[in-house]
Amino acid sequence: MTGPGTPSEPGGVPAPPFDPELGAVLAGLDRAAREPITLDNLRARQARDASARPRPTAEELRADGRFEVTELRVPGPPGGPDLTLVSARPSAAAGPLPLLYYMHGGGMIMGNAWSVLPRILREWVLPLDLAVISVEYRLAPQAKYPEPLEDCYAGLVWAAENAAELGTDPERIVIGGKSAGGGLAAALALLARDRGGPAALGQLLLSPMLDDRGGTFSSRQMSGLGVWDPTSNETAWKALLGDRHGAADLPPYAAPSRATDLSRLPPAYIDTGSAEMFRDENVAYANAIWQAGGQAELHVWPGAYHGFDGLAPHAALTRDAGHARTRWLRRLLAKPGDTRESAVPVS
Repeated sequence: MTGPGTPSEPGGVPAPPFDPELGAVLAGLDRAAREPITLDNLRARQARDASARPRPTAEELRADGRFEVTELRVPGPPGGPDLTLVSARPSAAAGPLPLLYYMHGGGMIMGNAWSVLPRILREWVLPLDLAVISVEYRLAPQAKYPEPLEDCYAGLVWAAENAAELGTDPERIVIGGKSAGGGLAAALALLARDRGGPAALGQLLLSPMLDDRGGTFSSRQMSGLGVWDPTSNETAWKALLGDRHGAADLPPYAAPSRATDLSRLPPAYIDTGSAEMFRDENVAYANAIWQAGGQAELHVWPGAYHGFDGLAPHAALTRDAGHARTRWLRRLLAKPGDTRESAVPVS
């Protein structure tokens, strides 16, 4: 018999148990939330997500004046449309601030730049005196690779070139994202390195979506489990890549796990769950960075499934993950002589 903390084995191999607290939350989700995404239901799932996912206004994000929030329209990539960036910073902060340049999740097919900001503002922007730009990149299948990545690159270049206007420090930009956004952040680090673009201080990769091939052990292990499984993952990659999905010559900017040269990258923070399909590709990416002589901090949260922190924001494991991410950011951003350690609670 299985309970909420004990995954079944639809993939034919034993799956790691879910953390009991997280498993209970997962078991309480309605059936629609756990239904795999397929090419047949993709349009309907996108419409449902667009109507259900929060999209706070700039006024709501300002939180009674605690934050300065501006929606910017900036030039997009060559031949592409203008790009929307949502910029925010603490109202009371003075001087050029470090910048978190952030890509939202959603499998490259869903999500928006506004929904991620309340948590980022509360957990990082205010405690760390940090500015943030959240990127509204184009989504698949309406946009194919490389269009979403080129959107993110164009926004990064604009942010670096306009740092004085934004009140940010162009030498202290951290690129980051979660899930698909984590994959975009990893790809952006590779692209900026190879184009000689803005140099990032670090890359914050939260359960990043890195490999289009779906051949890892953990992807088979977690088939049919959690809220993002190999069926949904394959649908998303096919939506982004079309006929190039799985191609032997796919560039690493499309799927960073394809990269053979991970040298000269900014220090990385990578976290993942032991009970999610991205576990093995995330662990392998950290290992490849180490093998290339780079820096990576890796956390594998025991019993965590994909998106656990969003579904169970008050769980003990979510708080632990939040503390670890905040401590890494604080260490990365610390100036010489600054020995402060994060003691900010994560809710």
